Amino acid sequence: MPSSVSDPYDLAVIGAGAAGLAGAEAAARLGLSVALLDASGQPGGQYFRHPAPALGARRPQALHHDWSAFTQLRRGLAAGDIDHLTFHHVWTVTRDSDGLWSAHALTGADGDGDRPVRVRAHAVLLATGAYERQLPFPGWTLPGVVGAGGVQAMLKSGLVLPGKRIVVAGSGPLLLAVASSLAGAGADVPVVVEASGYLGYARHPRALATNPHKLLEAAVHGSALLRHRVALRTRSAVTEVHGTDRVEAVTVSRVDRRWRPVPGTGRRIACDALAVGHGLIPQTELGTGLGCATRRTPDGTYALALDDLQETSVAGLWAAGETGGTGGWQLARTEGELAGIAVAARLRDEPALTDSVRVRKLRRRRDRMRAFADAMAAAHAPGAGWSDWLTDDTDVCRCEEVTAGRIHEAVTCFGAHDARTVKLLTRAGMGWCQGRMCATAVACLAAGGTAQGTVPPSAERRPLAVPVPLGVLGALDDPPSTAESPTAFDCPRVK
Repeated sequence: MPSSVSDPYDLAVIGAGAAGLAGAEAAARLGLSVALLDASGQPGGQYFRHPAPALGARRPQALHHDWSAFTQLRRGLAAGDIDHLTFHHVWTVTRDSDGLWSAHALTGADGDGDRPVRVRAHAVLLATGAYERQLPFPGWTLPGVVGAGGVQAMLKSGLVLPGKRIVVAGSGPLLLAVASSLAGAGADVPVVVEASGYLGYARHPRALATNPHKLLEAAVHGSALLRHRVALRTRSAVTEVHGTDRVEAVTVSRVDRRWRPVPGTGRRIACDALAVGHGLIPQTELGTGLGCATRRTPDGTYALALDDLQETSVAGLWAAGETGGTGGWQLARTEGELAGIAVAARLRDEPALTDSVRVRKLRRRRDRMRAFADAMAAAHAPGAGWSDWLTDDTDVCRCEEVTAGRIHEAVTCFGAHDARTVKLLTRAGMGWCQGRMCATAVACLAAGGTAQGTVPPSAERRPLAVPVPLGVLGALDDPPSTAESPTAFDCPRVK
Protein backbone atom coordinates (compact mmCIF):
# COMPACT_ATOMS: atom_id res chain seq x y z
CA MET A 1 0.00 0.00 0.00
CA PRO A 2 1.07 3.63 -0.31
CA SER A 3 3.31 4.58 2.57
CA SER A 4 1.17 7.59 3.56
CA VAL A 5 -2.19 9.20 2.85
CA SER A 6 -0.57 11.59 0.39
CA ASP A 7 0.98 8.83 -1.73
CA PRO A 8 -1.00 7.69 -4.75
CA TYR A 9 -1.87 4.10 -5.58
CA ASP A 10 -0.31 2.50 -8.59
CA LEU A 11 -3.72 1.51 -9.97
CA ALA A 12 -7.31 2.51 -9.25
CA VAL A 13 -9.84 -0.07 -10.46
CA ILE A 14 -13.43 1.15 -10.77
CA GLY A 15 -15.94 -1.68 -10.49
CA ALA A 16 -15.67 -4.95 -8.55
CA GLY A 17 -17.33 -7.33 -10.99
CA ALA A 18 -15.47 -10.13 -12.76
CA ALA A 19 -13.34 -7.71 -14.80
CA GLY A 20 -12.43 -5.46 -11.88
CA LEU A 21 -11.62 -8.33 -9.53
CA ALA A 22 -9.44 -10.07 -12.10
CA GLY A 23 -7.65 -6.84 -13.01
CA ALA A 24 -7.01 -5.87 -9.39
CA GLU A 25 -5.72 -9.35 -8.52
CA ALA A 26 -3.40 -9.52 -11.55
CA ALA A 27 -1.92 -6.08 -10.86
CA ALA A 28 -1.46 -6.78 -7.14
CA ARG A 29 0.14 -10.14 -7.90
CA LEU A 30 2.74 -8.28 -9.95
CA GLY A 31 3.56 -5.92 -7.11
CA LEU A 32 1.29 -2.92 -7.69
CA SER A 33 -0.66 -1.13 -4.97
CA VAL A 34 -4.33 -1.23 -5.95
CA ALA A 35 -7.48 0.59 -4.88
CA LEU A 36 -10.67 -1.22 -5.92
CA LEU A 37 -13.64 1.16 -5.82
CA ASP A 38 -17.17 -0.19 -6.07
CA ALA A 39 -20.65 1.23 -5.51
CA SER A 40 -21.81 -2.00 -3.90
CA GLY A 41 -21.05 -3.27 -0.43
CA GLN A 42 -19.94 -6.67 -1.73
CA PRO A 43 -17.70 -7.78 -4.60
CA GLY A 44 -19.09 -9.63 -7.58
CA GLY A 45 -20.78 -7.03 -9.75
CA GLN A 46 -24.12 -7.74 -11.38
CA TYR A 47 -23.43 -11.31 -12.44
CA PHE A 48 -22.08 -12.54 -9.10
CA ARG A 49 -24.56 -10.67 -6.94
CA HIS A 50 -25.30 -12.57 -3.75
CA PRO A 51 -27.30 -12.04 -0.56
CA ALA A 52 -25.90 -9.89 2.22
CA PRO A 53 -24.76 -11.95 5.23
CA ALA A 54 -27.62 -10.50 7.30
CA LEU A 55 -30.12 -12.43 5.17
CA GLY A 56 -28.64 -15.70 6.38
CA ALA A 57 -28.69 -17.47 3.00
CA ARG A 58 -27.32 -20.97 3.54
CA ARG A 59 -26.64 -21.75 -0.13
CA PRO A 60 -26.04 -18.55 -2.14
CA GLN A 61 -24.30 -20.68 -4.76
CA ALA A 62 -27.67 -22.21 -5.69
CA LEU A 63 -28.45 -19.11 -7.76
CA HIS A 64 -25.20 -19.37 -9.77
CA HIS A 65 -23.76 -21.84 -12.23
CA ASP A 66 -20.22 -20.51 -11.77
CA TRP A 67 -19.88 -19.96 -8.03
CA SER A 68 -16.48 -21.66 -7.88
CA ALA A 69 -15.08 -19.05 -10.27
CA PHE A 70 -16.35 -16.26 -8.04
CA THR A 71 -14.87 -17.82 -4.91
CA GLN A 72 -11.53 -17.95 -6.72
CA LEU A 73 -11.81 -14.26 -7.65
CA ARG A 74 -12.77 -13.39 -4.09
CA ARG A 75 -9.77 -15.29 -2.71
CA GLY A 76 -7.53 -13.24 -5.00
CA LEU A 77 -9.05 -10.06 -3.57
CA ALA A 78 -8.39 -11.19 0.00
CA ALA A 79 -4.85 -12.38 -0.70
CA GLY A 80 -3.63 -9.43 -2.75
CA ASP A 81 -2.30 -6.02 -1.74
CA ILE A 82 -5.64 -4.40 -2.52
CA ASP A 83 -7.75 -1.78 -0.75
CA HIS A 84 -11.37 -2.72 -1.45
CA LEU A 85 -13.33 0.52 -1.04
CA THR A 86 -17.01 -0.40 -0.84
CA PHE A 87 -19.93 2.02 -1.31
CA HIS A 88 -17.75 4.32 -3.41
CA HIS A 89 -19.81 5.84 -6.23
CA VAL A 90 -17.30 7.28 -8.72
CA TRP A 91 -18.85 10.29 -10.43
CA THR A 92 -15.86 11.50 -12.43
CA VAL A 93 -12.21 10.78 -13.16
CA THR A 94 -9.78 13.63 -13.82
CA ARG A 95 -6.16 13.98 -14.92
CA ASP A 96 -4.27 16.21 -12.51
CA SER A 97 -1.53 18.68 -13.36
CA ASP A 98 1.13 16.32 -12.02
CA GLY A 99 0.04 13.60 -14.47
CA LEU A 100 -1.74 11.47 -11.86
CA TRP A 101 -5.37 10.39 -12.06
CA SER A 102 -8.02 11.29 -9.50
CA ALA A 103 -11.16 9.21 -9.08
CA HIS A 104 -13.79 11.32 -7.30
CA ALA A 105 -16.40 9.32 -5.41
CA LEU A 106 -19.41 9.79 -3.20
CA THR A 107 -19.61 7.39 -0.27
CA GLY A 108 -22.44 5.62 1.51
CA ALA A 109 -24.90 2.99 0.32
CA ASP A 110 -26.82 5.59 -1.72
CA GLY A 111 -24.02 8.10 -2.20
CA ASP A 112 -25.20 10.03 0.85
CA GLY A 113 -22.18 9.43 3.08
CA ASP A 114 -20.68 12.04 5.37
CA ARG A 115 -18.03 13.11 2.90
CA PRO A 116 -16.84 12.36 -0.64
CA VAL A 117 -13.33 11.12 -1.33
CA ARG A 118 -10.66 11.41 -3.97
CA VAL A 119 -8.46 8.43 -4.83
CA ARG A 120 -5.25 9.23 -6.71
CA ALA A 121 -3.39 6.72 -8.84
CA HIS A 122 -0.83 6.40 -11.61
CA ALA A 123 -3.24 4.42 -13.80
CA VAL A 124 -6.96 3.67 -13.93
CA LEU A 125 -8.85 0.56 -15.02
CA LEU A 126 -12.52 1.10 -15.89
CA ALA A 127 -14.61 -2.00 -15.19
CA THR A 128 -17.96 -0.28 -14.82
CA GLY A 129 -20.12 -2.87 -16.58
CA ALA A 130 -23.37 -2.13 -18.39
CA TYR A 131 -27.01 -1.28 -17.83
CA GLU A 132 -30.13 -2.64 -19.49
CA ARG A 133 -31.54 -1.33 -22.73
CA GLN A 134 -35.27 -0.73 -22.48
CA LEU A 135 -37.67 -0.14 -25.38
CA PRO A 136 -41.04 1.33 -24.33
CA PHE A 137 -44.47 -0.10 -25.08
CA PRO A 138 -47.98 0.72 -23.81
CA GLY A 139 -48.25 -0.08 -20.11
CA TRP A 140 -44.54 -0.46 -19.40
CA THR A 141 -44.74 2.00 -16.51
CA LEU A 142 -47.17 -0.15 -14.53
CA PRO A 143 -45.94 -1.59 -11.21
CA GLY A 144 -44.81 -5.14 -11.84
CA VAL A 145 -42.85 -4.35 -15.01
CA VAL A 146 -39.20 -4.88 -14.05
CA GLY A 147 -35.97 -5.03 -16.03
CA ALA A 148 -34.81 -8.58 -16.70
CA GLY A 149 -31.47 -7.85 -15.07
CA GLY A 150 -33.29 -6.11 -12.23
CA VAL A 151 -35.27 -9.27 -11.55
CA GLN A 152 -32.05 -11.24 -11.35
CA ALA A 153 -30.64 -8.67 -8.93
CA MET A 154 -33.75 -8.93 -6.74
CA LEU A 155 -33.47 -12.69 -6.64
CA LYS A 156 -29.71 -12.97 -6.17
CA SER A 157 -29.22 -10.23 -3.60
CA GLY A 158 -32.62 -9.99 -1.93
CA LEU A 159 -34.02 -13.52 -2.37
CA VAL A 160 -37.34 -12.03 -3.52
CA LEU A 161 -39.49 -12.35 -6.63
CA PRO A 162 -41.45 -9.52 -8.31
CA GLY A 163 -44.53 -11.72 -8.59
CA LYS A 164 -45.83 -15.26 -8.71
CA ARG A 165 -46.56 -15.63 -12.44
CA ILE A 166 -43.85 -13.87 -14.42
CA VAL A 167 -43.52 -13.47 -18.19
CA VAL A 168 -39.92 -12.97 -19.40
CA ALA A 169 -39.57 -10.95 -22.60
CA GLY A 170 -37.24 -8.86 -24.76
CA SER A 171 -34.20 -10.07 -26.62
CA GLY A 172 -30.82 -11.60 -25.84
CA PRO A 173 -29.38 -14.62 -24.02
CA LEU A 174 -29.97 -13.01 -20.61
CA LEU A 175 -33.65 -13.93 -20.95
CA LEU A 176 -32.92 -17.66 -20.79
CA ALA A 177 -30.79 -17.24 -17.67
CA VAL A 178 -33.45 -15.08 -15.99
CA ALA A 179 -36.25 -17.50 -16.80
CA SER A 180 -34.36 -20.55 -15.55
CA SER A 181 -33.42 -18.72 -12.33
CA LEU A 182 -37.01 -17.62 -11.72
CA ALA A 183 -38.42 -21.08 -12.39
CA GLY A 184 -35.81 -22.66 -10.16
CA ALA A 185 -36.79 -20.25 -7.37
CA GLY A 186 -40.42 -21.35 -7.54
CA ALA A 187 -41.98 -18.75 -9.86
CA ASP A 188 -44.49 -19.74 -12.51
CA VAL A 189 -42.93 -18.67 -15.83
CA PRO A 190 -45.48 -19.37 -18.56
CA VAL A 191 -43.36 -18.17 -21.48
CA VAL A 192 -40.09 -16.59 -22.60
CA VAL A 193 -40.77 -14.12 -25.41
CA GLU A 194 -37.74 -13.49 -27.68
CA ALA A 195 -38.13 -10.77 -30.33
CA SER A 196 -35.25 -12.12 -32.40
CA GLY A 197 -34.42 -15.75 -33.10
CA TYR A 198 -31.46 -18.02 -32.65
CA LEU A 199 -30.81 -18.89 -36.29
CA GLY A 200 -28.66 -15.77 -36.60
CA TYR A 201 -25.92 -17.58 -34.72
CA ALA A 202 -25.60 -20.00 -37.63
CA ARG A 203 -24.07 -17.19 -39.69
CA HIS A 204 -21.02 -17.35 -37.42
CA PRO A 205 -20.00 -21.03 -37.37
CA ARG A 206 -16.40 -20.32 -36.40
CA ALA A 207 -17.45 -18.29 -33.35
CA LEU A 208 -19.72 -21.16 -32.29
CA ALA A 209 -17.09 -23.83 -32.87
CA THR A 210 -14.44 -22.02 -30.84
CA ASN A 211 -16.72 -21.30 -27.89
CA PRO A 212 -18.25 -24.67 -26.93
CA HIS A 213 -18.84 -23.49 -23.36
CA LYS A 214 -21.47 -21.08 -24.69
CA LEU A 215 -23.37 -23.95 -26.27
CA LEU A 216 -23.15 -25.78 -22.95
CA GLU A 217 -24.60 -22.76 -21.14
CA ALA A 218 -27.48 -22.63 -23.61
CA ALA A 219 -28.10 -26.35 -23.09
CA VAL A 220 -28.16 -25.91 -19.30
CA HIS A 221 -30.72 -23.09 -19.49
CA GLY A 222 -32.73 -24.88 -22.16
CA SER A 223 -32.98 -28.05 -20.11
CA ALA A 224 -34.10 -26.00 -17.10
CA LEU A 225 -36.89 -24.45 -19.17
CA LEU A 226 -37.99 -27.88 -20.40
CA ARG A 227 -37.94 -29.26 -16.87
CA HIS A 228 -40.16 -26.45 -15.62
CA ARG A 229 -42.36 -26.50 -18.76
CA VAL A 230 -41.55 -22.94 -19.77
CA ALA A 231 -42.58 -22.21 -23.36
CA LEU A 232 -40.25 -20.31 -25.70
CA ARG A 233 -41.70 -18.00 -28.35
CA THR A 234 -39.23 -16.49 -30.81
CA ARG A 235 -39.95 -13.68 -33.29
CA SER A 236 -42.45 -12.38 -30.76
CA ALA A 237 -42.68 -9.41 -28.41
CA VAL A 238 -44.74 -8.04 -25.55
CA THR A 239 -46.48 -5.14 -27.26
CA GLU A 240 -48.81 -4.08 -24.43
CA VAL A 241 -49.22 -4.52 -20.68
CA HIS A 242 -52.67 -4.56 -19.11
CA GLY A 243 -53.69 -3.65 -15.59
CA THR A 244 -55.00 -0.89 -13.35
CA ASP A 245 -52.81 -0.71 -10.26
CA ARG A 246 -50.26 -3.30 -11.40
CA VAL A 247 -49.65 -5.85 -14.13
CA GLU A 248 -52.57 -8.20 -14.76
CA ALA A 249 -51.74 -9.50 -18.25
CA VAL A 250 -49.61 -8.85 -21.33
CA THR A 251 -50.28 -9.02 -25.05
CA VAL A 252 -47.72 -11.04 -26.97
CA SER A 253 -47.61 -10.47 -30.74
CA ARG A 254 -45.64 -12.04 -33.54
CA VAL A 255 -43.10 -9.63 -35.09
CA ASP A 256 -41.40 -9.65 -38.47
CA ARG A 257 -37.66 -9.41 -39.00
CA ARG A 258 -37.79 -5.66 -38.49
CA TRP A 259 -39.69 -6.20 -35.22
CA ARG A 260 -42.96 -4.81 -36.60
CA PRO A 261 -46.00 -6.46 -34.98
CA VAL A 262 -47.90 -8.77 -37.33
CA PRO A 263 -51.58 -7.70 -37.31
CA GLY A 264 -54.00 -10.17 -35.80
CA THR A 265 -51.38 -12.21 -33.92
CA GLY A 266 -51.81 -10.68 -30.46
CA ARG A 267 -52.40 -13.16 -27.65
CA ARG A 268 -53.22 -12.16 -24.09
CA ILE A 269 -51.36 -13.97 -21.30
CA ALA A 270 -52.31 -13.53 -17.66
CA CYS A 271 -49.45 -12.69 -15.27
CA ASP A 272 -48.69 -10.44 -12.31
CA ALA A 273 -45.15 -9.42 -13.36
CA LEU A 274 -43.10 -8.88 -16.50
CA ALA A 275 -39.31 -9.16 -16.65
CA VAL A 276 -38.20 -7.36 -19.81
CA GLY A 277 -34.91 -6.27 -21.37
CA HIS A 278 -33.52 -5.80 -24.87
CA GLY A 279 -29.83 -6.30 -24.29
CA LEU A 280 -27.20 -4.27 -22.47
CA ILE A 281 -25.60 -0.87 -23.00
CA PRO A 282 -21.93 -0.48 -22.01
CA GLN A 283 -21.45 2.03 -19.21
CA THR A 284 -18.87 4.32 -20.77
CA GLU A 285 -19.54 7.73 -19.17
CA LEU A 286 -16.29 7.90 -17.20
CA GLY A 287 -14.28 7.10 -20.32
CA THR A 288 -16.12 9.30 -22.81
CA GLY A 289 -15.95 12.14 -20.29
CA LEU A 290 -12.17 11.95 -20.68
CA GLY A 291 -12.33 11.87 -24.47
CA CYS A 292 -11.92 8.12 -25.01
CA ALA A 293 -12.70 6.93 -28.52
CA THR A 294 -15.68 4.62 -28.94
CA ARG A 295 -16.76 1.96 -31.41
CA ARG A 296 -20.20 1.01 -32.69
CA THR A 297 -21.15 -2.51 -31.61
CA PRO A 298 -23.12 -4.96 -33.81
CA ASP A 299 -26.29 -4.42 -31.76
CA GLY A 300 -26.19 -0.64 -32.15
CA THR A 301 -24.65 0.59 -28.90
CA TYR A 302 -21.34 2.33 -28.23
CA ALA A 303 -18.44 0.76 -26.34
CA LEU A 304 -14.96 2.08 -25.57
CA ALA A 305 -12.45 1.36 -28.33
CA LEU A 306 -9.52 -0.64 -26.90
CA ASP A 307 -6.16 -1.85 -28.16
CA ASP A 308 -4.81 -5.41 -27.89
CA LEU A 309 -3.86 -4.85 -24.24
CA GLN A 310 -7.17 -3.21 -23.22
CA GLU A 311 -5.87 0.37 -23.18
CA THR A 312 -8.23 3.11 -24.32
CA SER A 313 -7.28 5.88 -26.72
CA VAL A 314 -6.31 7.94 -23.65
CA ALA A 315 -2.86 6.87 -22.40
CA GLY A 316 -2.87 5.51 -18.87
CA LEU A 317 -6.54 4.58 -18.92
CA TRP A 318 -7.53 0.94 -19.44
CA ALA A 319 -10.94 -0.75 -19.61
CA ALA A 320 -12.22 -4.31 -19.33
CA GLY A 321 -15.50 -6.17 -19.36
CA GLU A 322 -18.80 -4.77 -20.59
CA THR A 323 -17.34 -1.26 -20.77
CA GLY A 324 -15.62 -2.35 -23.97
CA GLY A 325 -18.64 -4.31 -25.25
CA THR A 326 -20.96 -6.82 -23.61
CA GLY A 327 -19.83 -10.43 -23.69
CA GLY A 328 -20.39 -12.15 -20.35
CA TRP A 329 -18.41 -12.69 -17.17
CA GLN A 330 -15.82 -15.06 -18.66
CA LEU A 331 -14.77 -12.53 -21.27
CA ALA A 332 -14.77 -9.83 -18.60
CA ARG A 333 -12.49 -11.85 -16.33
CA THR A 334 -10.08 -12.53 -19.20
CA GLU A 335 -9.95 -8.87 -20.20
CA GLY A 336 -9.51 -7.79 -16.59
CA GLU A 337 -6.48 -10.02 -16.05
CA LEU A 338 -4.99 -8.90 -19.36
CA ALA A 339 -5.45 -5.25 -18.42
CA GLY A 340 -3.93 -5.77 -14.95
CA ILE A 341 -0.81 -7.30 -16.47
CA ALA A 342 -0.57 -4.53 -19.08
CA VAL A 343 -0.75 -1.84 -16.38
CA ALA A 344 2.00 -3.57 -14.40
CA ALA A 345 4.17 -3.81 -17.50
CA ARG A 346 3.75 -0.08 -18.14
CA LEU A 347 4.30 1.14 -14.58
CA ARG A 348 7.20 -1.21 -13.84
CA ASP A 349 8.73 -0.55 -17.27
CA GLU A 350 8.86 -4.26 -18.01
CA PRO A 351 7.46 -4.68 -21.54
CA ALA A 352 8.45 -8.34 -21.47
CA LEU A 353 5.46 -8.98 -19.20
CA THR A 354 3.11 -8.42 -22.12
CA ASP A 355 4.99 -10.90 -24.32
CA SER A 356 4.66 -13.79 -21.91
CA VAL A 357 3.00 -17.12 -22.64
CA ARG A 358 0.19 -16.16 -20.25
CA VAL A 359 -0.58 -12.92 -22.07
CA ARG A 360 -0.58 -14.62 -25.46
CA LYS A 361 -3.01 -17.19 -24.09
CA LEU A 362 -5.24 -14.47 -22.63
CA ARG A 363 -5.28 -12.55 -25.90
CA ARG A 364 -6.28 -15.63 -27.90
CA ARG A 365 -9.03 -16.42 -25.39
CA ARG A 366 -10.21 -12.80 -25.41
CA ASP A 367 -10.36 -12.67 -29.22
CA ARG A 368 -12.24 -15.96 -29.39
CA MET A 369 -14.87 -14.89 -26.88
CA ARG A 370 -15.14 -11.39 -28.33
CA ALA A 371 -15.96 -12.93 -31.72
CA PHE A 372 -18.80 -14.87 -30.11
CA ALA A 373 -19.98 -11.73 -28.30
CA ASP A 374 -20.16 -9.88 -31.61
CA ALA A 375 -22.11 -12.75 -33.18
CA MET A 376 -24.50 -12.73 -30.22
CA ALA A 377 -24.98 -8.96 -30.47
CA ALA A 378 -25.72 -9.17 -34.19
CA ALA A 379 -28.23 -11.99 -33.67
CA HIS A 380 -30.21 -10.02 -31.10
CA ALA A 381 -29.88 -6.48 -32.48
CA PRO A 382 -33.24 -4.67 -32.17
CA GLY A 383 -35.08 -3.94 -35.39
CA ALA A 384 -36.28 -0.43 -36.18
CA GLY A 385 -39.90 -1.59 -36.42
CA TRP A 386 -40.28 -1.78 -32.63
CA SER A 387 -41.61 1.79 -32.70
CA ASP A 388 -44.81 0.41 -34.28
CA TRP A 389 -45.65 -0.92 -30.78
CA LEU A 390 -46.18 2.62 -29.53
CA THR A 391 -49.31 4.69 -29.21
CA ASP A 392 -49.20 8.48 -28.97
CA ASP A 393 -49.89 8.38 -25.22
CA THR A 394 -47.15 5.83 -24.45
CA ASP A 395 -44.58 7.31 -22.07
CA VAL A 396 -41.10 7.13 -23.58
CA CYS A 397 -39.25 9.17 -20.96
CA ARG A 398 -40.61 7.92 -17.64
CA CYS A 399 -38.82 10.51 -15.49
CA GLU A 400 -40.25 13.53 -17.32
CA GLU A 401 -43.43 11.78 -18.56
CA VAL A 402 -42.72 12.59 -22.19
CA THR A 403 -44.96 10.61 -24.54
CA ALA A 404 -44.29 9.21 -27.99
CA GLY A 405 -46.81 11.73 -29.35
CA ARG A 406 -44.81 14.68 -28.02
CA ILE A 407 -41.61 13.32 -29.52
CA HIS A 408 -43.37 12.76 -32.84
CA GLU A 409 -44.59 16.36 -32.70
CA ALA A 410 -41.04 17.62 -32.05
CA VAL A 411 -39.83 15.70 -35.11
CA THR A 412 -42.63 16.44 -37.56
CA CYS A 413 -43.64 19.95 -36.50
CA PHE A 414 -40.44 21.46 -35.14
CA GLY A 415 -37.79 19.72 -37.23
CA ALA A 416 -35.98 17.80 -34.50
CA HIS A 417 -33.91 15.00 -36.05
CA ASP A 418 -31.57 14.05 -33.24
CA ALA A 419 -31.93 13.09 -29.60
CA ARG A 420 -30.35 16.30 -28.30
CA THR A 421 -32.84 18.54 -30.11
CA VAL A 422 -35.74 16.37 -28.95
CA LYS A 423 -34.42 16.70 -25.40
CA LEU A 424 -34.33 20.50 -25.66
CA LEU A 425 -37.89 20.64 -27.01
CA THR A 426 -39.54 18.02 -24.79
CA ARG A 427 -37.24 17.41 -21.77
CA ALA A 428 -36.96 13.73 -22.75
CA GLY A 429 -33.82 12.43 -21.04
CA MET A 430 -33.53 15.30 -18.54
CA GLY A 431 -34.84 13.35 -15.56
CA TRP A 432 -33.22 11.45 -12.71
CA CYS A 433 -31.80 8.66 -14.88
CA GLN A 434 -30.33 11.18 -17.35
CA GLY A 435 -31.55 9.23 -20.35
CA ARG A 436 -30.24 5.83 -19.38
CA MET A 437 -33.75 4.38 -19.67
CA CYS A 438 -34.98 6.29 -22.70
CA ALA A 439 -31.99 7.54 -24.73
CA THR A 440 -32.04 4.63 -27.18
CA ALA A 441 -35.78 5.00 -27.80
CA VAL A 442 -35.62 8.79 -28.12
CA ALA A 443 -32.74 8.61 -30.61
CA CYS A 444 -34.58 6.08 -32.77
CA LEU A 445 -37.82 8.08 -32.73
CA ALA A 446 -35.90 11.27 -33.51
CA ALA A 447 -34.52 9.54 -36.61
CA GLY A 448 -38.07 8.69 -37.66
CA GLY A 449 -37.56 4.99 -36.98
CA THR A 450 -36.13 4.64 -40.48
CA ALA A 451 -32.44 4.10 -39.74
CA GLN A 452 -30.96 0.66 -39.24
CA GLY A 453 -31.70 -0.77 -35.82
CA THR A 454 -32.31 1.42 -32.82
CA VAL A 455 -30.16 4.42 -33.66
CA PRO A 456 -28.20 5.06 -30.45
CA PRO A 457 -27.50 8.48 -29.09
CA SER A 458 -24.03 9.76 -29.82
CA ALA A 459 -21.37 8.81 -27.30
CA GLU A 460 -21.69 12.03 -25.38
CA ARG A 461 -19.16 13.26 -22.85
CA ARG A 462 -20.89 13.20 -19.49
CA PRO A 463 -19.00 15.18 -16.83
CA LEU A 464 -21.04 13.50 -14.07
CA ALA A 465 -21.52 9.73 -14.09
CA VAL A 466 -23.88 9.80 -11.08
CA PRO A 467 -25.93 12.59 -9.44
CA VAL A 468 -23.68 14.85 -7.36
CA PRO A 469 -24.70 17.46 -4.74
CA LEU A 470 -23.82 21.03 -5.69
CA GLY A 471 -21.85 21.36 -2.45
CA VAL A 472 -19.45 18.69 -3.65
CA LEU A 473 -18.90 20.48 -6.95
CA GLY A 474 -18.40 23.79 -5.16
CA ALA A 475 -15.66 22.28 -3.01
CA LEU A 476 -13.59 21.16 -5.99
CA ASP A 477 -11.65 24.41 -6.35
CA ASP A 478 -8.01 23.52 -5.83
CA PRO A 479 -8.55 20.51 -3.52
CA PRO A 480 -5.41 19.87 -1.42
CA SER A 481 -3.84 16.43 -1.81
CA THR A 482 -1.48 16.00 1.13
CA ALA A 483 -1.90 14.60 4.60
CA GLU A 484 -0.85 17.97 6.01
CA SER A 485 -3.77 19.66 4.20
CA PRO A 486 -6.72 17.37 4.83
CA THR A 487 -9.81 17.68 2.68
CA ALA A 488 -13.02 15.83 2.06
CA PHE A 489 -11.45 14.59 -1.15
CA ASP A 490 -8.46 12.80 0.41
CA CYS A 491 -9.12 9.08 0.54
CA PRO A 492 -7.95 7.45 3.80
CA ARG A 493 -5.85 4.31 3.36
CA VAL A 494 -7.72 1.51 4.98
CA LYS A 495 -4.86 -0.93 5.39
